[in-house]
Amino acid sequence: MTSIQYFWRHPLAEQVRAEGREQGRIEDRREMILRILEWRELPVPDDVRERVEACTDLDQLEVWAQRAVHATDAGELFTEE
Repeated sequence: MTSIQYFWRHPLAEQVRAEGREQGRIEDRREMILRILEWRELPVPDDVRERVEACTDLDQLEVWAQRAVHATDAGELFTEE
């Protein structure tokens, strides 16, 4: 008797789901950073918006999110400590 391997149980399907979750976290973090700046009524220049939207590193996005909470200018996201 042959066993049926359902697609959603296939390793490739799990990999696709994992990549989708990761991409979703990245997109959420990007949106959060920009919203924090907007809620704080800080102008977000196009170059800052583009750099945030281009970033795919969750750790870097987390650092920028923390900086967004205390920044007095959107450009402060990118200052090195």
